[in-house]
Amino acid sequence: MPRKIEAPTVVPAVGTKPKIIEEYVGRVNSGHADVSVARMQSPGGWTEPGQRPDFDEITVVLKGTLRVEHLGGLMEVHAGQAVVTTKGEWIRYSTPDAGGAEYVAICIPAFAPETVHRDEQ
Repeated sequence: MPRKIEAPTVVPAVGTKPKIIEEYVGRVNSGHADVSVARMQSPGGWTEPGQRPDFDEITVVLKGTLRVEHLGGLMEVHAGQAVVTTKGEWIRYSTPDAGGAEYVAICIPAFAPETVHRDEQ
């Protein structure tokens, strides 16, 4: 039988400014360990530490621009575009534009704080 998710759970975020993470599916909200789906809202000028996660991440940008730094350079992912990162790959996300960004992140397996492996500050 299908299971309706009534509402997301807001989970703590890391970065230079407050960012809103609403997990719809994942370890916290639905008990799924194999995948997580979260809506992110990042303000303009937000940045987080670099990371080497233990999960693949598919990010679909709904509004604004998401900057993705990686060892080969950087890319800007705009509304209507997506980016796929691979587990073990070094990446750093930020939202450089004044309007920030809204995006959906799908992590396989599900996101967990201990699997992100963020750079030390």
